[in-house]
Amino acid sequence: MYAMILVRYRRPLPEIEAVTEAHRAYLATLKAQGILLASGPLEPRFGAIWLVRVQDENPLADLDALRDGDPFHKAGLTNYELMPWKVLAGKEELDRI
Repeated sequence: MYAMILVRYRRPLPEIEAVTEAHRAYLATLKAQGILLASGPLEPRFGAIWLVRVQDENPLADLDALRDGDPFHKAGLTNYELMPWKVLAGKEELDRI
Protein backbone atom coordinates (compact mmCIF):
# COMPACT_ATOMS: atom_id res chain seq x y z
CA MET A 1 0.00 0.00 0.00
CA TYR A 2 1.03 3.58 -0.49
CA ALA A 3 0.29 6.75 1.45
CA MET A 4 0.56 10.49 1.14
CA ILE A 5 1.79 12.58 4.03
CA LEU A 6 0.84 16.24 3.92
CA VAL A 7 3.17 18.27 6.12
CA ARG A 8 2.10 21.76 7.16
CA TYR A 9 4.45 24.19 8.82
CA ARG A 10 3.26 25.54 12.19
CA ARG A 11 6.14 27.93 12.76
CA PRO A 12 7.82 30.71 10.71
CA LEU A 13 10.09 29.62 7.86
CA PRO A 14 13.36 30.62 9.62
CA GLU A 15 12.53 28.11 12.39
CA ILE A 16 11.79 25.46 9.76
CA GLU A 17 15.05 26.17 7.93
CA ALA A 18 17.05 25.70 11.15
CA VAL A 19 15.98 22.01 11.19
CA THR A 20 15.81 21.40 7.44
CA GLU A 21 19.23 19.72 7.17
CA ALA A 22 18.29 17.10 9.80
CA HIS A 23 14.87 16.66 8.17
CA ARG A 24 16.42 16.06 4.74
CA ALA A 25 18.89 13.56 6.23
CA TYR A 26 15.92 11.69 7.70
CA LEU A 27 14.18 11.67 4.31
CA ALA A 28 17.37 10.41 2.64
CA THR A 29 17.40 7.48 5.08
CA LEU A 30 13.78 6.68 4.23
CA LYS A 31 14.59 6.91 0.51
CA ALA A 32 17.56 4.53 0.89
CA GLN A 33 15.27 2.06 2.69
CA GLY A 34 12.77 2.16 -0.19
CA ILE A 35 10.05 3.70 1.99
CA LEU A 36 10.05 7.21 0.57
CA LEU A 37 9.31 7.40 -3.16
CA ALA A 38 9.08 11.18 -3.58
CA SER A 39 8.90 14.33 -1.49
CA GLY A 40 9.17 18.05 -1.85
CA PRO A 41 7.96 21.44 -0.63
CA LEU A 42 4.70 22.98 -1.70
CA GLU A 43 4.66 26.30 -3.56
CA PRO A 44 4.23 28.69 -1.94
CA ARG A 45 6.34 27.10 0.77
CA PHE A 46 3.93 26.39 3.60
CA GLY A 47 4.58 22.66 3.84
CA ALA A 48 5.43 19.56 1.82
CA ILE A 49 4.10 16.27 0.52
CA TRP A 50 5.67 12.82 0.84
CA LEU A 51 4.72 9.72 -1.16
CA VAL A 52 5.61 6.62 0.87
CA ARG A 53 5.22 2.85 0.93
CA VAL A 54 3.46 1.38 3.97
CA GLN A 55 2.31 -2.08 4.97
CA ASP A 56 -1.13 -3.24 3.83
CA GLU A 57 -1.92 -4.30 7.39
CA ASN A 58 -2.22 -1.36 9.78
CA PRO A 59 -0.75 1.37 7.54
CA LEU A 60 -1.50 4.01 10.16
CA ALA A 61 1.06 2.46 12.50
CA ASP A 62 3.71 2.89 9.78
CA LEU A 63 2.57 6.44 9.12
CA ASP A 64 2.68 7.32 12.82
CA ALA A 65 6.26 5.99 13.01
CA LEU A 66 7.32 7.96 9.92
CA ARG A 67 5.86 11.16 11.37
CA ASP A 68 7.35 10.54 14.81
CA GLY A 69 10.84 10.06 13.35
CA ASP A 70 10.85 13.37 11.48
CA PRO A 71 13.05 16.04 13.09
CA PHE A 72 10.39 18.65 12.19
CA HIS A 73 7.86 16.72 14.29
CA LYS A 74 10.31 16.22 17.15
CA ALA A 75 10.89 19.99 17.24
CA GLY A 76 7.14 20.71 17.21
CA LEU A 77 7.36 22.63 13.92
CA THR A 78 4.79 20.83 11.79
CA ASN A 79 1.39 19.17 11.58
CA TYR A 80 0.85 16.02 9.53
CA GLU A 81 -2.11 14.66 7.61
CA LEU A 82 -1.54 10.90 7.21
CA MET A 83 -3.47 9.44 4.28
CA PRO A 84 -3.28 5.74 3.37
CA TRP A 85 -3.87 5.46 -0.37
CA LYS A 86 -5.15 2.42 -2.25
CA VAL A 87 -3.65 3.13 -5.67
CA LEU A 88 -5.56 1.62 -8.58
CA ALA A 89 -4.47 3.42 -11.75
CA GLY A 90 -0.68 3.51 -12.00
CA LYS A 91 0.06 1.00 -9.23
CA GLU A 92 2.27 -1.12 -11.49
CA GLU A 93 4.47 1.87 -12.23
CA LEU A 94 4.77 2.76 -8.54
CA ASP A 95 5.62 -0.85 -7.68
CA ARG A 96 8.59 -0.66 -10.06
CA ILE A 97 10.10 2.32 -8.27
